Amino acid sequence: MTAPVVEVVYGTRPEAIKCAPLVAALRDRPGIRTRVTVTGQHRGVADEINAYFGITPDADLDVLRTGSALAETSSAIFSALSARWMDDAPDVVVVQGDTASAALAAVAGYYAGARVVHLEAGLRSGDIHSPFPEEGNRRLIAPLASLHLAPTDAAATHLRSENVPASDIVVTGNTGIDALHHQLRHPLPFSDARIEHLASGTDRLVLVTLHRRESWGGGLGRVARGIVDALADVHDVHAVLPLHPNPRVRAEVEAAVAGFERIVLCDPLPYAQFGRMLGRAYAVVTDSGGVQEEAPALGVPVIVARETTERAEGVAAGAAVLVGTDRHRVRDELHRLLTDTAAHAAMSRARSLYGDGRAAERSADAIERLLLRVSAHPTAAGPHPAASATTPQVVATTADPQSAVPAVR
Repeated sequence: MTAPVVEVVYGTRPEAIKCAPLVAALRDRPGIRTRVTVTGQHRGVADEINAYFGITPDADLDVLRTGSALAETSSAIFSALSARWMDDAPDVVVVQGDTASAALAAVAGYYAGARVVHLEAGLRSGDIHSPFPEEGNRRLIAPLASLHLAPTDAAATHLRSENVPASDIVVTGNTGIDALHHQLRHPLPFSDARIEHLASGTDRLVLVTLHRRESWGGGLGRVARGIVDALADVHDVHAVLPLHPNPRVRAEVEAAVAGFERIVLCDPLPYAQFGRMLGRAYAVVTDSGGVQEEAPALGVPVIVARETTERAEGVAAGAAVLVGTDRHRVRDELHRLLTDTAAHAAMSRARSLYGDGRAAERSADAIERLLLRVSAHPTAAGPHPAASATTPQVVATTADPQSAVPAVR
């Protein structure tokens, strides 16, 4: 009998990071043929992740076109995947998170007759417009998925509240923490001499990442100016700000920090270098979901520069604080962390809020069970085939007890 095909589809750097541990786990399963398709949205930085983890994609859709609108990129992804799967559809399509790659691959896979598996399922901000378009994307995926790999108990609770069958949900932890553990075991020197000098010095460092689409046109600039304000009278602190590749993001951030010498702008740091900088950081200001997960595991306080977050566990545990894009709130919270040692200590206790580094193995186990279930019910209709009375309901929880909290706004 031919081994079933599981195809993992991703296109952005964060997706590549979180899919890499699962690809490795699946490829260790002799009863599964694993394929990887990349869409090419984040051309250079996603390629760097693949190289770091030793992944050679089976197909590259190369959809990136400079200046493309979101609808144009989405259309290109859907058309390319539909053509790829016209005569060679996989048995299972795995998508991760909440990008256009994930949403359109889920629809294309569903149309091709494949079962859809959603890695990092169940995150919700409670606001369909924030983050945009991520909240909409993940809500689009949920009804199509046959298996929901939820990173925390809270994410699983969101899915059950939307009437997703409990037998289709497995709490695995987050594969981003698996990837973090890997890169901590394989550190790399900084390729930028300025960053190496800072990392080797004694000054405190604030790591900053900004890119969210809903903050374009003013929000990114306000956050960046708030950081300048906070650092103005704290002279033993530098900020390292890797610039997002998007020209619009870069222009807004560069204009906001122009002339302030203790904010060091650089190109995106390769993944292993970024992890080293994150571990060196005294605090983080970010609008990234992945950084909200990684920083608490390293005991680094997080200032979340967003109006909402679907990663409420960090806020509830006191490891993160939500400040939005208000210049004065960013300034006040960062200044407090830099000048109040008690406040910093309260936020800097390392916490395993999002997993223990074994999420990929649990996810691969769940996918194997899905394949067995599908083979036992090959004619079952719809994305949620009826499970037999003997199908086990597996919820392998790894989350901190504080993870069972609602989304924060």
